[in-house]
Amino acid sequence: MEQGRYKRCYEHQHANPQRPTHYHARDLRGENINFSCRGWKGVAVGERRGFVLRVSGPVVFAKGVDDIKLGEVVYVGEEGLLGEVVRVSRDYFAVQVYEDTSGLRPKEPVVATGKLLVAELGPGLLGRVFDGVQRPLEDIAALVGPFVRRGVKVPSLPRNKRWHFKPAVSRGEKLGPGDVVGVVQETPLIEHRVMVPPNLSGVVKEVAPEGDYTIEEPVVVLESNGVEIPVCMKQEWPVRQPRPYRERLPSDVPLLMGQRVLDTFFPVAKGGAGAIPGGFGTGKTVTLHKISMHSLSQIVVYIGCGERGNEIAEMLKEFPALKDPKTGRPIIERSIVIANTSNMPVSAREASIYMGVTIAEYYRDQGYDVTLIADSTSRWAEAVREIAGRLGELPVERGYPAYLPDKIAEFYERGGRVKALGKPEREGSVTVLGAVSPPGGDFNEPVTIHTLRFVGTMWALDTDLAYRRHFPAVNWLRSFSQYADIVERWWVKNVAPDFPQYRRKALRLLTVASEIEAIASVVGESALPDDQRLILLVSEIIKEGFLRQTALEGEDVFCKPEKQYWLLKMMIDFHDKAYELIKRRVSVEEILRLPEIYEMMQVKEDERGLEAVKELYNRVMTKLEEIAKRHGVTLESAVGVVVGA
Repeated sequence: MEQGRYKRCYEHQHANPQRPTHYHARDLRGENINFSCRGWKGVAVGERRGFVLRVSGPVVFAKGVDDIKLGEVVYVGEEGLLGEVVRVSRDYFAVQVYEDTSGLRPKEPVVATGKLLVAELGPGLLGRVFDGVQRPLEDIAALVGPFVRRGVKVPSLPRNKRWHFKPAVSRGEKLGPGDVVGVVQETPLIEHRVMVPPNLSGVVKEVAPEGDYTIEEPVVVLESNGVEIPVCMKQEWPVRQPRPYRERLPSDVPLLMGQRVLDTFFPVAKGGAGAIPGGFGTGKTVTLHKISMHSLSQIVVYIGCGERGNEIAEMLKEFPALKDPKTGRPIIERSIVIANTSNMPVSAREASIYMGVTIAEYYRDQGYDVTLIADSTSRWAEAVREIAGRLGELPVERGYPAYLPDKIAEFYERGGRVKALGKPEREGSVTVLGAVSPPGGDFNEPVTIHTLRFVGTMWALDTDLAYRRHFPAVNWLRSFSQYADIVERWWVKNVAPDFPQYRRKALRLLTVASEIEAIASVVGESALPDDQRLILLVSEIIKEGFLRQTALEGEDVFCKPEKQYWLLKMMIDFHDKAYELIKRRVSVEEILRLPEIYEMMQVKEDERGLEAVKELYNRVMTKLEEIAKRHGVTLESAVGVVVGA
């Protein structure tokens, strides 16, 4: 490409008056989507103006723009507050305003932009903190101070930063939607793949040589039907519309998080969906923070939706100091944070959810595995309820609108593992994890009930476990995973062939132990038969030595799959061999005196890791063999014994 010929996309467009200022493509639903390289912020030429009729909290009723469309972005008031049209009627239209509406008056102007609410996508997203409508909070702080001022307009992506672009196509090559035209090293961890926007295609007329460019400078010029279309590193996409892909793939690979109770007992697959409901103080936010820090996905998008600001601040303070276990680089270099805390406008909570999932889909299309964490979807549902009430819609259960299940499904169904559009072939995934905060810990409230319809995994946090300082407070009796049988093949292939057997037996043992505990609370543990006392002992070992895990620091913060397997194998094999001894009239008291029982509960924290677990396993098996010899008993393999039989 000739140097200086296309300094910016809009300069190129205005240099040729015959060409349209904006290039459009038809989306899958037949609506026009703007794929120009220019931003959507600002007032369009030939603006369409209306005026405010009345203000009801975050909802503004206006009139005066006859051709207004549902979902159109508007600017409200003298300060130009960002809003989105959520209802259109004959006499008026309703606008959901994403900023504080205090002080708005009737007759103030409402300016329609003719565009949908879109996300700016391109290099510069990673490592940044945005608000619910993708305004960079660091840039706003530098501009107006620590408090977000109403009406402030800052580009989502830096316009003056130059990125080193390496082309991957040549002149004369035919390109289609999603084809990679070049790469940019966005962070030391992530290579950003610049793609042709969806539903655009053409023949490459010019390619920029390798060098440094801003996101608004064209790096490729396509020719289609005699029209030249510049392709920049930046593109836009409506947040409420899922990005297209070529093919949906099965979710059969586990998303490892280093949390034993999640990885082993209740796994979620890459491209799956999970919910983490729990009452106040049960550890939802801490658990999600640890997942975002330690999950083995390549990119994490964290949406703080309506939660406390100090929790977001704590997260932002911790992230830069944490290192990626694979590369040793700061985790923030592969993370995007959308902070929409409880003191920010209620209506922006909904926008933050869709903004986050759109960004996640963009990196999925580049071929990355993305984890999307929403904390909490209950606050988002409350925002939906408030907006519906302001619009006068008919409430149903607990005041939520009748379309709440559709909203929840729309969000969780945007997850998935897919084969992306374009070439080279790429596979990516978006794993959606949402916290649910039921009032009073009541799992029968509407948000929790409807969420469980659309997710494959539920990690039910238990208040009693949290009060006993058992963290993660995941209740193994109420939680479930529909992915467990699917991802077993991965564990069999990559960890151990007998892993599924140990997992099922441990869950069965914990279930039986809960029944025995109810009896023991009445008659006392000493009155129970020896085999049931053994079950209580082993269940306590599993709870303390396997399920309980620190979230702060040390060896046990992240547990590798191999170590998880050997810990579980040690505990279940201990039960099986001890059960054989009890069947042959060996007293359970003799087994209880083994010092290795306490060690099994603590070996998870040994800095030697897997080596220490294997060493302890051999010692435990040797001790049981010694007991068997003293009683003249031959121990056989007890794998397959039905616990509690």
